Amino acid sequence: MFSYSVVGAQLYVGDMLFVMITFLVLMWLIKIVAWKPVTKMMQDRSDKIVNDIDSAKESRTKAAELAQKRQAELDKTRDDASGIINNAKQNGQRQREQIVEDARSEVSNLKSSAEKDIEQQRQEALANSRKDVASLSIEIASKIISKELNEDDQKGLVDSYIEGLGKQK
Repeated sequence: MFSYSVVGAQLYVGDMLFVMITFLVLMWLIKIVAWKPVTKMMQDRSDKIVNDIDSAKESRTKAAELAQKRQAELDKTRDDASGIINNAKQNGQRQREQIVEDARSEVSNLKSSAEKDIEQQRQEALANSRKDVASLSIEIASKIISKELNEDDQKGLVDSYIEGLGKQK
């Protein structure tokens, strides 16, 4: 067909008209049979891609929100834990101070009580010593009055009195 136009340099209008009509019919058939399904398939694919992108954006947004919430809760939990630890430290410090104060008070009371006991025992020992000295003096005086003593008798009298004290206690 084209060979005529190139070789003979003549144009055949009938052939050209036939080729044009056939081309147009072929394009119309392609449009009906192939173009609409291909266009529909491409549109469906485009819609799916857009939906997937929107879904991915939503998922990313939700994930970011959840991450922020988790971080906020984690920060709050850390603050709460820090507060609990600080309270425990303060309570421990107060208890330690109270225990030390109680111990000091108890030591002071025990010391005071011990000092009173020591003083009472000292006073009792002094009183007993006075009684012993007084009774010894009376006894010695009564023995001296009852007889005249020489030096040996006096030593014997003191020794017997000392032995008598040892036996009494």
